[in-house]
Amino acid sequence: MHANFYTNDTNGHDIIDPESDGQPIADNTKQFRWIVTIKENLEILFAEVADVFVAGDFLWYPVVGNNKIRTDPDIMVVFGRPKGDRDSYKQWEEKNIAPQVVFEILSPGNRLKEMNKKLLFYQQHGAEEYYIYDPDKIDFTGLIRVDNTASPQSDRLETIEKIDGWVSPRLHIRFQITEKTLEIYRPDGRKFLTSIELERLREQEYQRAEQEKQRADRLAAILRVC
Repeated sequence: MHANFYTNDTNGHDIIDPESDGQPIADNTKQFRWIVTIKENLEILFAEVADVFVAGDFLWYPVVGNNKIRTDPDIMVVFGRPKGDRDSYKQWEEKNIAPQVVFEILSPGNRLKEMNKKLLFYQQHGAEEYYIYDPDKIDFTGLIRVDNTASPQSDRLETIEKIDGWVSPRLHIRFQITEKTLEIYRPDGRKFLTSIELERLREQEYQRAEQEKQRADRLAAILRVC
């Protein structure tokens, strides 16, 4: 069961805003795995940065008093806001800072009309970078906000022409497209890994540390005998 939160419209009347859109986080296991992998790796990447908030499948309300203007990016990253639990991202309670980076992971259930609607939402409400990945087709698209100094109101998200090898200006991560998949690399060159791959890496590091400890213990024992 999902709770609701209350806010006020401009006349001070209570408006109930649902904290869930009632839709599942993903249509299939592949989509879910990609959402979790990107979200968790971004949380790891910014774990020591206090004012970067990362969330997955999270409702974003940009306008106070209007619960119909909302969307739920598969992954959102907000610079300038603290970590911590929230029921949803109510922008007016977050110093009016919009999520700067959003990701959508496509599945066969996604419709062109739905994706166009999301693009218009992100463009209107301040996203700076918008990335779309279709893991079935290995089709990766990125859009970035292009400033129009002559007319700031006409700033818009425009397609990144050379997306293979692109480095996100905000996240500083690199996207590499191969024949089999999309690969994402941290600023230090380490690749984004699934939770299973991360656990295997931790186990390898643990085994290596144990072996080093055993060698050190044996050497200490030899030295005591001598």
